[in-house]
Amino acid sequence: MAEKSRTRQPFLWGGLFCLAAFLTALQVAGQGAFRFTGLAAGTGTLDRAILLYGTLPRIAAALAAGAALGLCGHLLQRVLRNPLAEPTTLGIAAGAQLAMGAATIYLPAAMAWSREAVALGGGAAAAGLVIALTWRRGIEPVSVLLGGMMITLTASAASAALILANGEYMFSLFIWGGGSLVQQGWGATISITVTLAIVAALSLLLLRPLTILGLDDANAKSLGVALNTTRLLVIGLAVWLATTVTAELGVIGFVGLAAPALARLTGARTAGRLFAGSMLVGALVLWLTDSIVQLFSGAGGERIPTGAATALIGAPLLLWMLPRLSMLARPQMGDASAAYRAPSPRRLIVLLALFATVAILLAMAVGRGPEGWAVAMGELFADLAQWRGPRVVVAAMAGAMLAAAGVILQRLMGNPLASPEVLGVGAGAGVGLTAALFLFAAPGLPLRFGFSLLGAMIALALMLAIAAKARFGRGHLLLAGVAMGALCSAVLTSVIAMGNMQSFELLGWLSGSTNGATWADAAFAAGAAALLVLPLPLARRWLEILPLGDGTASALGLPERRCRVVLVTASALLTAAASLLVGPLSFVGLVAPHVARRIGLPVGLGHLAGAVLIGGGLMVVADWLGRMAAFPYQMPVGLFAALLSGPYLVWLLGRGVPSGPGNAT
Repeated sequence: MAEKSRTRQPFLWGGLFCLAAFLTALQVAGQGAFRFTGLAAGTGTLDRAILLYGTLPRIAAALAAGAALGLCGHLLQRVLRNPLAEPTTLGIAAGAQLAMGAATIYLPAAMAWSREAVALGGGAAAAGLVIALTWRRGIEPVSVLLGGMMITLTASAASAALILANGEYMFSLFIWGGGSLVQQGWGATISITVTLAIVAALSLLLLRPLTILGLDDANAKSLGVALNTTRLLVIGLAVWLATTVTAELGVIGFVGLAAPALARLTGARTAGRLFAGSMLVGALVLWLTDSIVQLFSGAGGERIPTGAATALIGAPLLLWMLPRLSMLARPQMGDASAAYRAPSPRRLIVLLALFATVAILLAMAVGRGPEGWAVAMGELFADLAQWRGPRVVVAAMAGAMLAAAGVILQRLMGNPLASPEVLGVGAGAGVGLTAALFLFAAPGLPLRFGFSLLGAMIALALMLAIAAKARFGRGHLLLAGVAMGALCSAVLTSVIAMGNMQSFELLGWLSGSTNGATWADAAFAAGAAALLVLPLPLARRWLEILPLGDGTASALGLPERRCRVVLVTASALLTAAASLLVGPLSFVGLVAPHVARRIGLPVGLGHLAGAVLIGGGLMVVADWLGRMAAFPYQMPVGLFAALLSGPYLVWLLGRGVPSGPGNAT
């Protein structure tokens, strides 16, 4: 049977190659550019220009970039012994994008000198940070992926903040960041091809060390391989390759993940065959994806970036790969019994309530104006409250709901890394919101909330279905969440790139702005928080017992399935309501429960109350800083919360994530 499968594989890949070629021919003919008669006769100048400087360079760029990303993924996976390593998961692409965005706005001379060098610096910094954070864990897959995800989301939030703060660059930078293969010449193809040729030649010289690095460290050392030197050299080559593609075309995700995996499925096992197979499959995958994007483009040309479309292929591939990845070990989280407990939890909760109150007063009273900083008092305070009050209420309630959802998910799944952001639930709510915007001309707040809830419920249900499979560990659940988030984000990016009214509305939602909050929004936020957060103490016993396992829950007479359904529904409602108000980019749902646990509130109602107060206060501070940081411009609260929370999460991963009840391994 295996021999028969291997015999069919060449026909499969040959068929995909022919399909890509056929789709390319269709879109070329549809553009009216492929007119050999006019080209041969020297007539049809416009068609000839489109063919020679638009269509053919685009095909060549897809092939070169796909091969480069495939090789990059193979090198990273080989040297790190991690089947999930690639430019997107390691934060390389996001770091390069952030560096180029910042240089475009603040240091254009560097971009004029060499944008490839700027991208290389940003990508190398991101990759170095991920590796440094996970080095003590042996660079194991889950830690690397989580570190890369945190750095990617933090860098993406910073990039979005730069774009929104500089409106004249906003849409063009967003489209470029999505990975567009539209070409106006051969420059990008030549640059990528030259870098690919150099890296491929150097990699061939390192083929023997790369083969040996597939073994464990002890055997590699005994065979004379300088482990650290070889790893750093290969990682440097991979970063150079990935950042060159990012500098020329933008962020193109998942090709580096898909190409080596699909090459292995064709039967390639030796280092040489994987080396060649990864490049060939990567070129085919990106070419085929770009051909499909162009085939379904509108009359005015496609507006969906190819880089976003690759996530629609890569994310399902990652979900498919999860049960087949035997090396996914869950990182050690510590022992729940060793968690620090405050001697006086009630006093600590009072202090947290004081912190939240001070944050609210600060946001309401202190601000900047045309004449500088000022503290509003009396009549001025009352006047400003009409403008500042709604956004402060929205931010506080959204932060509280996200924190409560994070507590539920972490305790329900017995995993301190579960949160609405990590599991893609917030992005799922965004897909639901997208459906509402396209199905109805002017959907009101209740309709938007209903569709957001539906999207969040579907995303969370898929995550729980994955968790229910016996062979899936909690590390697999986190990876599934990353894939779900990437899939939903690709849908959102594709819709935003269309450039219509719904696109701009979604871009505003994605950033999580409270600038236009009204008292109606504030009433909705306060009402949702009251209805969803205040009843949670009634589920205290469930939240304390469920992390101990299904057997313990059944032995104590707890209706385990019914309790989980209720808590899942509550977390989806909380996430949908909060994400509708402040977008999906905030890390508050992950950070607030961790901070509450670290300061001495690891269990019971204290953990829930502490997380809710921290989440509300943190979001209010983020909203205030968003108003003040770039005054008179307004920075979205969701982006600013991610910028505040991301570095803390990166630091937390480097130190080792503390556990909660039921998290001991």
